[in-house]
Amino acid sequence: KADRELVLEAVRHNGQALRFAADPLKADRELVLEAVRENGMALEDAADPLKADRELVLEAVRQDVMALEDAADPLKADRELV
Repeated sequence: KADRELVLEAVRHNGQALRFAADPLKADRELVLEAVRENGMALEDAADPLKADRELVLEAVRQDVMALEDAADPLKADRELV
């Protein structure tokens, strides 16, 4: 889906809904941040540059430590995230 407001509302209720968003929305930092706050595993469907965003990854890991698997490699070694 490409309707930003609709997708934003969906990910606030179920972060995994990010997987059905159009690619440009998967690169929308605010939208992805909402998704990972609801479900850290939504990081899996985020655009690659956002997987290297330390703050966003930290939010995802706070929600679900397993989200670290989908973070960019340099962040996987960040001791503060673990």
